[in-house]
Amino acid sequence: MPLSEKQLIEIRRNLHQIPEIGMEEFETSTQLREYISRMPQDFLQVKTWKTATLVRVQGKNQSKTIGYRTDIDGLPVTEQTGLPFASKHAGRMHACGHDIHMTVALGVLSYFAENQPACNLLFLFQPSEEILSGGMQVYQSGVMDEWMPDEIYAFHDNPQLPAGTIGCRQGTLFAGTCEIHATFIGKSGHAAFPHQANDMVVAGAAFVNQIQTIVSRNVDPIQSGVVTLGHFEAGTTGNVIAGQCQIDGTIRALTQENNLLIQKRVRQIAEGIAQAFDCEVKLELNQGGYYPVENNDHTTKAFMDYMQANDQVDFVETAPAMTGEDFGYLLSKIPGTMFWVGVESPYSLHSEFLSPKEEAIQKAVTTIVGYLEHRQKDVFTATY
Repeated sequence: MPLSEKQLIEIRRNLHQIPEIGMEEFETSTQLREYISRMPQDFLQVKTWKTATLVRVQGKNQSKTIGYRTDIDGLPVTEQTGLPFASKHAGRMHACGHDIHMTVALGVLSYFAENQPACNLLFLFQPSEEILSGGMQVYQSGVMDEWMPDEIYAFHDNPQLPAGTIGCRQGTLFAGTCEIHATFIGKSGHAAFPHQANDMVVAGAAFVNQIQTIVSRNVDPIQSGVVTLGHFEAGTTGNVIAGQCQIDGTIRALTQENNLLIQKRVRQIAEGIAQAFDCEVKLELNQGGYYPVENNDHTTKAFMDYMQANDQVDFVETAPAMTGEDFGYLLSKIPGTMFWVGVESPYSLHSEFLSPKEEAIQKAVTTIVGYLEHRQKDVFTATY
């Protein structure tokens, strides 16, 4: 029998207790593979790559494959929920709800392990969504090549939506992100003799101020972008001129085109500040696989049409969010759709107090199984 709601909740609580950060999900992947091994194996084939697990469910017609991805990593957060099944790993927590993601994926997989699908299904249990671009790493490793899906789906839990509610939209769901790491190097000296030094507090402050003009003066006001500098460190004491400063931040944009535009302007401004202040700059812009999550028009229309027509589904059309997600990289390679599943909590994603409502799990499993069964009828004639 497919996993019951009681079994799914038990699985979720077990996974919640063993969060691990990206590419270190050894206990998690072992546990996942154990759960998968207990399912009927008639239609299943399993591959592994580092801490990733891929499960192919053989369809009656093997000419097409639908992919389904879940992330498996936790965050370096100390849990403060007080739950009896709280994290056993000090300084680690499933504060982004990936324990919910994994549990739903196991529930959906357990159904199709019992009920052979019309086409192939590929379940990807992906490591390192939060850091190190795990989706990009898995794709570039080649482990998916033999089982490459024709289209792919994934969800993220949403504390702001009622438990079990499905949210989606055409176009971009999540922003693309890029890390900014800028080091300005001048010359330190005595505070009384500024002409004998090259003050990097002043240079860094000019960089911070100039960065604020990018979104207001370079990005189309009809579109969206964010440049936030959250870390500025310089100097040792008040009467010594700082010879170096370190500035770190992030870029967020709803299209890859705008992300690249903002990156270009950050680089130009950094180089301009270095020239203006006669100093050296070392700039690192690291986007990795964190592309915008740009939903495919055709798969998303099919998904939203199904959800809106299903009386058993609570569906809402959502606005784009400036949060990042490395599923955007997979969507840049494979047509597909990402959506929200509500888990109703007063606390945000990444909060040490986040405690998703578990009634969302069975609702999500039922909804996703229903959609995948429906979509299998159309995938053979789908165009993208």
